[in-house]
Amino acid sequence: MAFLPKRYEFVAFGLLLSGMMSFIVSGLSTVLNVGRPDGFFGLWMRPWLPSWAVAFPTVLVVAPTVRRILARVVKP
Repeated sequence: MAFLPKRYEFVAFGLLLSGMMSFIVSGLSTVLNVGRPDGFFGLWMRPWLPSWAVAFPTVLVVAPTVRRILARVVKP
């Protein structure tokens, strides 16, 4: 079933992680700000897509720094 070469795992991880996180966070922010009115899904998707567009490259850029920090903090 696998179809993605191993060398793209980091990019695929970033894509999925940023998509899921931005989806959840934007949904929570939308609910907290406007409740759940009619058309809620559209209100949620409007901020989610641009948020994902920012989150994805951010994850790719920040992840190596986080890995270096964790390498110093976590015991081998």
